[in-house]
Amino acid sequence: MQTLLARSMTVLAVLMFSPPAMPQFDAHDLSGVWQLAPGGGGQGPGDNFPPLTPWGQAKYDANKPGYGPKAAPGGNDPILKCDPIGFPRILFAIWPFEIIHIPGRMLMFFEGQHTLREIWMDGRKLPSDPEPTWYGYSVGKWDGDTLIVETVGFNDKTWLGAQGQPHSDQMRTIERYRRVDPNTIEFKLTIVDPKTFTKTWEAEPRLIKPRPGVEVLESFCVASEEEEFARRIRQPAAQQPGK
Repeated sequence: MQTLLARSMTVLAVLMFSPPAMPQFDAHDLSGVWQLAPGGGGQGPGDNFPPLTPWGQAKYDANKPGYGPKAAPGGNDPILKCDPIGFPRILFAIWPFEIIHIPGRMLMFFEGQHTLREIWMDGRKLPSDPEPTWYGYSVGKWDGDTLIVETVGFNDKTWLGAQGQPHSDQMRTIERYRRVDPNTIEFKLTIVDPKTFTKTWEAEPRLIKPRPGVEVLESFCVASEEEEFARRIRQPAAQQPGK
Protein backbone atom coordinates (compact mmCIF):
# COMPACT_ATOMS: atom_id res chain seq x y z
CA MET A 1 0.00 0.00 0.00
CA GLN A 2 2.79 2.42 0.90
CA THR A 3 4.60 1.60 -2.34
CA LEU A 4 1.48 2.35 -4.40
CA LEU A 5 0.93 5.60 -2.50
CA ALA A 6 4.54 6.65 -3.04
CA ARG A 7 4.30 6.00 -6.75
CA SER A 8 1.08 7.99 -6.99
CA MET A 9 2.69 10.94 -5.21
CA THR A 10 5.67 10.80 -7.56
CA VAL A 11 3.43 10.86 -10.65
CA LEU A 12 1.45 13.78 -9.19
CA ALA A 13 4.63 15.74 -8.51
CA VAL A 14 5.84 15.21 -12.07
CA LEU A 15 2.53 16.42 -13.47
CA MET A 16 2.48 19.48 -11.21
CA PHE A 17 6.01 20.68 -11.83
CA SER A 18 6.66 19.65 -15.41
CA PRO A 19 6.29 22.45 -17.97
CA PRO A 20 3.17 22.17 -20.14
CA ALA A 21 3.74 20.43 -23.44
CA MET A 22 3.96 22.73 -26.45
CA PRO A 23 1.01 22.20 -28.80
CA GLN A 24 1.98 20.29 -31.90
CA PHE A 25 2.09 22.19 -35.18
CA ASP A 26 3.15 21.67 -38.78
CA ALA A 27 5.99 24.06 -39.58
CA HIS A 28 4.98 23.94 -43.25
CA ASP A 29 1.43 25.08 -42.51
CA LEU A 30 1.28 28.88 -42.45
CA SER A 31 -2.45 29.10 -43.05
CA GLY A 32 -4.52 31.52 -41.02
CA VAL A 33 -4.80 35.25 -40.37
CA TRP A 34 -1.58 36.96 -39.26
CA GLN A 35 -0.17 40.41 -38.61
CA LEU A 36 3.33 41.77 -38.27
CA ALA A 37 4.14 42.42 -34.61
CA PRO A 38 4.67 46.10 -33.65
CA GLY A 39 8.18 47.47 -33.85
CA GLY A 40 10.78 48.42 -36.42
CA GLY A 41 10.45 51.17 -38.96
CA GLY A 42 6.70 51.69 -39.23
CA GLN A 43 5.37 51.29 -42.77
CA GLY A 44 8.63 50.00 -44.18
CA PRO A 45 11.40 47.41 -43.84
CA GLY A 46 13.12 49.14 -40.91
CA ASP A 47 15.61 51.79 -39.86
CA ASN A 48 18.84 50.29 -41.21
CA PHE A 49 18.41 52.17 -44.48
CA PRO A 50 21.44 51.41 -46.73
CA PRO A 51 23.40 54.12 -48.56
CA LEU A 52 21.80 55.34 -51.78
CA THR A 53 23.28 55.59 -55.24
CA PRO A 54 23.07 58.99 -56.96
CA TRP A 55 19.97 57.74 -58.81
CA GLY A 56 18.42 56.51 -55.56
CA GLN A 57 19.22 59.75 -53.73
CA ALA A 58 17.58 61.82 -56.45
CA LYS A 59 14.44 59.66 -56.23
CA TYR A 60 14.40 59.88 -52.43
CA ASP A 61 14.80 63.66 -52.47
CA ALA A 62 11.91 63.99 -54.92
CA ASN A 63 9.55 61.91 -52.76
CA LYS A 64 7.27 63.97 -50.52
CA PRO A 65 5.43 61.92 -47.88
CA GLY A 66 1.97 62.89 -46.76
CA TYR A 67 2.67 61.98 -43.13
CA GLY A 68 5.51 62.09 -40.62
CA PRO A 69 8.48 64.44 -40.17
CA LYS A 70 9.12 64.66 -43.92
CA ALA A 71 5.49 65.48 -44.73
CA ALA A 72 4.86 68.37 -47.09
CA PRO A 73 1.84 69.93 -48.78
CA GLY A 74 1.23 68.26 -52.09
CA GLY A 75 2.72 64.97 -50.96
CA ASN A 76 3.34 62.54 -53.81
CA ASP A 77 3.17 59.21 -51.97
CA PRO A 78 1.53 56.92 -54.55
CA ILE A 79 -0.98 55.58 -52.02
CA LEU A 80 -2.39 59.09 -51.57
CA LYS A 81 -4.04 58.69 -54.98
CA CYS A 82 -4.98 55.06 -54.33
CA ASP A 83 -2.19 53.44 -56.34
CA PRO A 84 -1.32 49.93 -55.13
CA ILE A 85 0.78 49.93 -51.95
CA GLY A 86 3.25 47.43 -53.36
CA PHE A 87 5.56 44.92 -51.73
CA PRO A 88 7.14 44.77 -49.21
CA ARG A 89 5.48 47.92 -47.86
CA ILE A 90 2.04 46.32 -47.57
CA LEU A 91 3.41 43.66 -45.24
CA PHE A 92 4.59 46.35 -42.81
CA ALA A 93 1.29 48.24 -42.79
CA ILE A 94 -1.29 48.08 -40.01
CA TRP A 95 -3.65 45.58 -41.64
CA PRO A 96 -3.90 41.83 -41.03
CA PHE A 97 -3.44 39.36 -43.87
CA GLU A 98 -4.42 35.77 -44.49
CA ILE A 99 -2.14 33.03 -45.82
CA ILE A 100 -3.97 30.45 -47.92
CA HIS A 101 -2.46 27.20 -49.23
CA ILE A 102 -3.85 25.89 -52.50
CA PRO A 103 -2.35 23.31 -54.90
CA GLY A 104 0.78 24.73 -56.52
CA ARG A 105 0.41 28.17 -54.97
CA MET A 106 0.34 30.12 -51.76
CA LEU A 107 -1.84 33.22 -51.52
CA MET A 108 -1.36 36.23 -49.25
CA PHE A 109 -4.67 38.04 -48.91
CA PHE A 110 -4.11 41.51 -47.41
CA GLU A 111 -6.89 43.59 -45.91
CA GLY A 112 -5.12 46.71 -47.21
CA GLN A 113 -6.72 47.60 -50.56
CA HIS A 114 -8.19 44.06 -50.53
CA THR A 115 -4.99 42.83 -52.18
CA LEU A 116 -4.23 39.28 -53.28
CA ARG A 117 -0.57 38.30 -53.73
CA GLU A 118 0.31 35.05 -55.51
CA ILE A 119 3.37 32.91 -54.72
CA TRP A 120 4.04 29.97 -57.04
CA MET A 121 5.03 26.79 -55.18
CA ASP A 122 5.06 24.31 -58.08
CA GLY A 123 8.83 24.27 -58.66
CA ARG A 124 8.93 26.79 -61.48
CA LYS A 125 11.86 29.16 -61.93
CA LEU A 126 11.75 32.94 -61.82
CA PRO A 127 11.15 34.47 -65.27
CA SER A 128 14.27 35.92 -66.89
CA ASP A 129 12.53 39.00 -68.30
CA PRO A 130 9.22 39.53 -66.48
CA GLU A 131 6.74 42.25 -67.33
CA PRO A 132 7.01 44.86 -64.54
CA THR A 133 4.03 44.84 -62.17
CA TRP A 134 3.06 46.40 -58.85
CA TYR A 135 3.76 43.25 -56.81
CA GLY A 136 6.26 41.46 -59.02
CA TYR A 137 6.45 37.74 -59.82
CA SER A 138 7.02 35.44 -56.85
CA VAL A 139 8.14 31.83 -56.49
CA GLY A 140 8.61 29.97 -53.24
CA LYS A 141 10.22 26.79 -51.96
CA TRP A 142 10.84 25.08 -48.64
CA ASP A 143 14.35 24.77 -47.24
CA GLY A 144 13.79 22.56 -44.21
CA ASP A 145 11.29 24.42 -42.05
CA THR A 146 11.92 27.79 -43.75
CA LEU A 147 9.83 29.10 -46.63
CA ILE A 148 11.99 31.10 -49.05
CA VAL A 149 10.18 33.42 -51.47
CA GLU A 150 12.01 35.26 -54.26
CA THR A 151 10.36 38.04 -56.24
CA VAL A 152 11.43 39.95 -59.35
CA GLY A 153 9.63 41.99 -61.98
CA PHE A 154 8.59 45.02 -59.93
CA ASN A 155 7.80 48.33 -61.52
CA ASP A 156 9.37 51.41 -59.86
CA LYS A 157 6.09 53.18 -59.00
CA THR A 158 5.80 52.17 -55.34
CA TRP A 159 7.68 53.19 -52.21
CA LEU A 160 9.32 50.79 -49.78
CA GLY A 161 8.15 52.83 -46.80
CA ALA A 162 6.05 55.82 -45.77
CA GLN A 163 9.14 58.08 -45.58
CA GLY A 164 9.67 57.84 -49.33
CA GLN A 165 12.27 55.08 -49.56
CA PRO A 166 12.51 54.37 -53.31
CA HIS A 167 13.32 51.32 -55.39
CA SER A 168 13.90 50.63 -59.07
CA ASP A 169 12.56 48.04 -61.49
CA GLN A 170 15.77 46.08 -60.84
CA MET A 171 14.72 45.29 -57.27
CA ARG A 172 14.75 41.67 -56.13
CA THR A 173 13.38 40.60 -52.76
CA ILE A 174 14.08 37.45 -50.77
CA GLU A 175 11.72 36.58 -47.91
CA ARG A 176 12.27 33.92 -45.27
CA TYR A 177 9.40 32.69 -43.13
CA ARG A 178 9.99 30.17 -40.32
CA ARG A 179 7.20 29.08 -38.01
CA VAL A 180 9.02 28.63 -34.73
CA ASP A 181 5.93 27.78 -32.65
CA PRO A 182 2.14 27.78 -33.08
CA ASN A 183 1.95 31.52 -32.37
CA THR A 184 5.06 32.89 -34.11
CA ILE A 185 6.47 33.21 -37.61
CA GLU A 186 10.00 34.57 -37.79
CA PHE A 187 10.34 36.83 -40.82
CA LYS A 188 13.52 38.02 -42.54
CA LEU A 189 13.67 40.22 -45.64
CA THR A 190 16.53 40.92 -48.03
CA ILE A 191 16.30 43.63 -50.71
CA VAL A 192 18.76 43.66 -53.60
CA ASP A 193 18.57 46.74 -55.83
CA PRO A 194 21.94 47.89 -57.19
CA LYS A 195 20.37 50.80 -59.09
CA THR A 196 19.03 52.31 -55.86
CA PHE A 197 21.30 51.10 -53.04
CA THR A 198 25.07 50.73 -52.79
CA LYS A 199 24.69 47.49 -50.83
CA THR A 200 22.15 44.79 -50.07
CA TRP A 201 19.46 45.79 -47.57
CA GLU A 202 19.14 43.21 -44.81
CA ALA A 203 16.01 44.36 -43.03
CA GLU A 204 15.63 43.95 -39.30
CA PRO A 205 14.14 40.53 -38.43
CA ARG A 206 10.52 40.75 -37.37
CA LEU A 207 7.90 38.49 -35.84
CA ILE A 208 4.50 37.74 -37.34
CA LYS A 209 1.73 36.84 -34.90
CA PRO A 210 -1.64 35.12 -35.42
CA ARG A 211 -4.95 36.97 -35.21
CA PRO A 212 -7.36 34.25 -34.10
CA GLY A 213 -10.99 34.97 -34.85
CA VAL A 214 -10.13 37.91 -37.12
CA GLU A 215 -11.56 38.02 -40.64
CA VAL A 216 -9.95 39.94 -43.50
CA LEU A 217 -12.41 42.77 -44.09
CA GLU A 218 -13.19 44.76 -47.20
CA SER A 219 -10.86 47.76 -47.16
CA PHE A 220 -10.57 49.51 -50.50
CA CYS A 221 -8.83 52.79 -51.21
CA VAL A 222 -11.55 55.01 -52.66
CA ALA A 223 -10.18 58.03 -54.52
CA SER A 224 -13.03 60.37 -53.59
CA GLU A 225 -12.68 59.51 -49.88
CA GLU A 226 -8.90 59.92 -50.00
CA GLU A 227 -9.26 63.36 -51.62
CA GLU A 228 -11.73 64.50 -48.98
CA PHE A 229 -9.48 63.24 -46.15
CA ALA A 230 -6.50 65.05 -47.68
CA ARG A 231 -8.44 68.30 -47.97
CA ARG A 232 -9.81 68.29 -44.41
CA ILE A 233 -7.01 66.64 -42.40
CA ARG A 234 -3.77 65.61 -44.09
CA GLN A 235 -2.91 68.80 -45.98
CA PRO A 236 -3.67 71.20 -43.07
CA ALA A 237 -1.55 69.00 -40.77
CA ALA A 238 1.37 69.01 -43.22
CA GLN A 239 1.35 72.82 -43.24
CA GLN A 240 1.84 73.07 -39.47
CA PRO A 241 5.47 73.59 -38.34
CA GLY A 242 7.06 70.53 -36.79
CA LYS A 243 4.49 68.13 -38.24
